[in-house]
Amino acid sequence: MSRFVSEESRKRIRAFKRRKSAYWSFIVFLVLFIIGMCSELVANNKPYFMKYNGKWYFPMVKTYHPVTFGITNRMVMDYKAFQKNNEQNVFAVFPIINWSPYEINKAVPEFPAPPSKENWLGTDDRGRDVLTRIIYGFRVSMIYALGVWILSYVLGITFGAIQGYIGGRIDFVGQRIIEIYTAIPYFFLLIILIAIFQPSIMLLVILSSLFGWVGISYYIRAEFLRLRKFEFVEACRALGMRTGKIIFRQILPNALNPVITFSPFAIAGGIMGLAGLDFLGFGVAPPTASWGELLNQGKQYFTTAWWLATYPSVALFVTLSLLNLIGEGVRYAFDPKKY
Repeated sequence: MSRFVSEESRKRIRAFKRRKSAYWSFIVFLVLFIIGMCSELVANNKPYFMKYNGKWYFPMVKTYHPVTFGITNRMVMDYKAFQKNNEQNVFAVFPIINWSPYEINKAVPEFPAPPSKENWLGTDDRGRDVLTRIIYGFRVSMIYALGVWILSYVLGITFGAIQGYIGGRIDFVGQRIIEIYTAIPYFFLLIILIAIFQPSIMLLVILSSLFGWVGISYYIRAEFLRLRKFEFVEACRALGMRTGKIIFRQILPNALNPVITFSPFAIAGGIMGLAGLDFLGFGVAPPTASWGELLNQGKQYFTTAWWLATYPSVALFVTLSLLNLIGEGVRYAFDPKKY
């Protein structure tokens, strides 16, 4: 594998590992990312597998009608109640957190309920498990942040590369358009557009990306303005190579330092942006689990339900701190003056 990695890349990886705070932050974030992406395997009210009357069932991957188990007075299967009522005939293995993000704990006397053995971090104002919704909310935040990061960087790299490589009038007109574009109060415009259209995670990603590409375009434009006069670019032009190949195969790989360096901070900004939209009520549609929605509940029940504000805030703080430490490590690794 090492023969496919350049000496420069190996040097940067070693430099990143020397930053212990960044390296261990990356390990912790990777674990959290895997847990978030596999939320159903960590928090769910369906068992991984179940044995009933000598037959094996796999509710995680297949939906069974209650009639399958001889239940005729329900439309949706409640596996936890079924196991409790048939302890002698049922063997089931549930996830470590046996709540779904939409399941209501009807056993508690009032909502929101404080932390307990059943709900480790308490329930929200509808009786749903807070820990489960934090885990599922992490996945929603990462899907949004990664989607905005990819789409906005694709747009920013494309426009910045065209401006920086061609220069002249194209660059002049492009910069004036961007100056007008950046004068728009995009956060308020984003809220207006979300209020007009039915909010969804895909719509939020698209709208946020339309306003988030400008920053990276400046850096890519500057790199292309610097690299377009290098000898290897002039040699490619002399050989008759097409402009598209020169831009994306020759110059772009040498201009990716800003892209890689700012990526962790861009992802952190996306997570914070979605939390802000959800807090204001313009984010993902309910009942989707989100950190901003939990923080909004925490504001409403600040004096009576401290856990609704505390635990989502801790999750947000830890995630953003990890990404910032990773970003500092990446910045250090890509700065040759540091090592």
